[in-house]
Amino acid sequence: MNIAIIVAAGSGTRFGGATPKQFLEIGGKPLLIHTIEKFENCAAIDEIILVLSSKEIENFQSVAENFKLKKLKKVVAGGQTRAESVFNGLSAVAEESAGIVAVHDGARPFVSNEEIAATVEKAKETGAACLVGLVTDTIKEIADGKIVGTIERTKLRRALTPQAFRFNILQKAFADADLSEAATDECFLVEQLGQKIAIVEGSAKNIKITTREDWELAGKFLEK
Repeated sequence: MNIAIIVAAGSGTRFGGATPKQFLEIGGKPLLIHTIEKFENCAAIDEIILVLSSKEIENFQSVAENFKLKKLKKVVAGGQTRAESVFNGLSAVAEESAGIVAVHDGARPFVSNEEIAATVEKAKETGAACLVGLVTDTIKEIADGKIVGTIERTKLRRALTPQAFRFNILQKAFADADLSEAATDECFLVEQLGQKIAIVEGSAKNIKITTREDWELAGKFLEK
């Protein structure tokens, strides 16, 4: 069984406003519903576990009743850090039936079914896979307020989500990790095991909505 853990426990402080951005409506439905539906409609995913702030769970469940989310099996409370939130989601997985676990940001509603399926399939083949995006800007190394070098961008990729792993690999990565540290993605923790992580090239459209400018861009994507 392939399981998606969708993480949406953040407070959205960089976005601003009283309501976390994942619950704001865009295109007629909450942002988070757009994201969940991508996994709901992907044949490569069998079950969805959603991680939310504990104070938002009841509100979300009342909203979710308006949508047919058959694969959403569990909603669990997040932690103080992203790592703690993902660990809580992972702890809700039934070990005896777990195959590939794909972790995805709740604020990335424009991932495609093809990208999800390709990342899951690559993880089946190799044990671990990360959806990535091209770096299109020239990247400079700086020190003391000055540019000291230019980094070869053809060797760089932006880490996107989903990031997918065989259950036992991700479980071991979290068992060995300090969950209080600010690990910004699951690949970082898996890298500490010495596990090689395959890449799947993704689309620049798979943005994480973090700022008001991102929200405006998301609206344009939906219009198209």
